[in-house]
Amino acid sequence: MRIVIQRSRQAEIRVNNETIAAIEYGLVLLIGIESDDTKEDVDYLVRKIIMMRIFSDESDKMNLSVRDINGSILSISQFTLHAETKKGNRPSFIQAAKPEIAVPLYELFNEGLRKNDLHVEQGVFGADMQVSLINDGPVTIMIDSKNK
Repeated sequence: MRIVIQRSRQAEIRVNNETIAAIEYGLVLLIGIESDDTKEDVDYLVRKIIMMRIFSDESDKMNLSVRDINGSILSISQFTLHAETKKGNRPSFIQAAKPEIAVPLYELFNEGLRKNDLHVEQGVFGADMQVSLINDGPVTIMIDSKNK
């Protein structure tokens, strides 16, 4: 699994010109799932995200986690994170998991965050979504469960 983590002041997802999910201060997560990802990948990434200290403390040092600040999470599935671009000009998405694998892992991931007392809003898997956010910092971090 590959996740792009963005610290956000506010963010929203729109589908068919309707807001379906929105958060204030917290994290926007773009989540790419590969064919060979498992529950172990999910568990690893849930632990990393809930403990990652990327919010500023009173000394303006990145020392607080999303839980520490009572932040929210906007979770968005994004198969394009597994694009292969070495050959030609059109990306290949052969490594991205098919929906029958990806949907249960995506739901398990979101449930793992919720079990850790985090408010999680999420997009619609496979939908054409418009995502807007105010990236705070900007802070953007990429994490991959295959690179532990």
